[in-house]
Amino acid sequence: MSAADRLVPVNAIDMLVAEEGRGPLVILCHGWPELSYSWRHQMPALAAAGFRVAAPDMRGFGRTSAPLDVGAYSILDMVGDVVALVAALGEEQAVIVGHDWGAQVAWHCALFRPDVFTAVAGLSVPPGRRGSGPPLEMLKAQGIGNFYWHYFQEPGIAEREFESDVDRTMREVLFGRGLSLMVDPGRGFLGAAGRPEPLPAWLREEDIAHFVEAFRRTGFRGGLNWYRNIDRNWQLTAPWQDARILQPALFIAGARDAVIRGPIGEKRLRDMDAVVPRLSKKLIIEGAGHWIQQERPADVNAALLEFLQQLPR
Repeated sequence: MSAADRLVPVNAIDMLVAEEGRGPLVILCHGWPELSYSWRHQMPALAAAGFRVAAPDMRGFGRTSAPLDVGAYSILDMVGDVVALVAALGEEQAVIVGHDWGAQVAWHCALFRPDVFTAVAGLSVPPGRRGSGPPLEMLKAQGIGNFYWHYFQEPGIAEREFESDVDRTMREVLFGRGLSLMVDPGRGFLGAAGRPEPLPAWLREEDIAHFVEAFRRTGFRGGLNWYRNIDRNWQLTAPWQDARILQPALFIAGARDAVIRGPIGEKRLRDMDAVVPRLSKKLIIEGAGHWIQQERPADVNAALLEFLQQLPR
């Protein structure tokens, strides 16, 4: 069974889903600014090993619906989409895997619906304890008001920057060397324009073209709206204060990933064993950065398959 794309109605939206293989269901959730295409190296490997793999364009991305309301991008909406996707695919349970924002969705799927999601793997973004206050406010209380999350809050500002040259945006975000998680006033997220970097070995011109075509068509508003619900997500998740993820779990990240070295990531990395007591492995891949499943597909595939094959069928 080869990979195929189809639109699936879920949770009052239409979700584009790429599917491949037969067997136990594994759902792959991408992050920002990405697409189901980001899992192009994992889908055939998992399918060949006897799994049914489904990789959606997440809410607001690609060919999936992008509601206009900023409030339609909460973590409850994202988890609801994936729960509905499992049912729409004719299944009752699945293993959930996510990268970047998709990892946040995966951890919360496991936390909210352990009856549906029997195991979880997160890439690049560790799970976090629910803190004592809204994350953006807590950062400001620490004197940090220029984290990139803050820059993304006002609708239209980041969109104008990213959409003015989508090709440059994708190149800078995926492999630019000048990006910082702290945004200097007046410079924007991408910083000053410089000479274009040569493509790294893990990325082809046709890969860049795939992302550029999609984001030229959709813009960046949908994905940025995920960030505009960060403090609201803290409010919505109050019932899960101090809750733990009890399913079998795996974490993979690149050693050079700024997300696990930033003000939030380092703490989450330290706290992970307490939040996810059945963590089977915390794999930090030397020399790799943030886009781990694209940068180091062989290592990621091997770790995912080892994890999946240890689970009860």
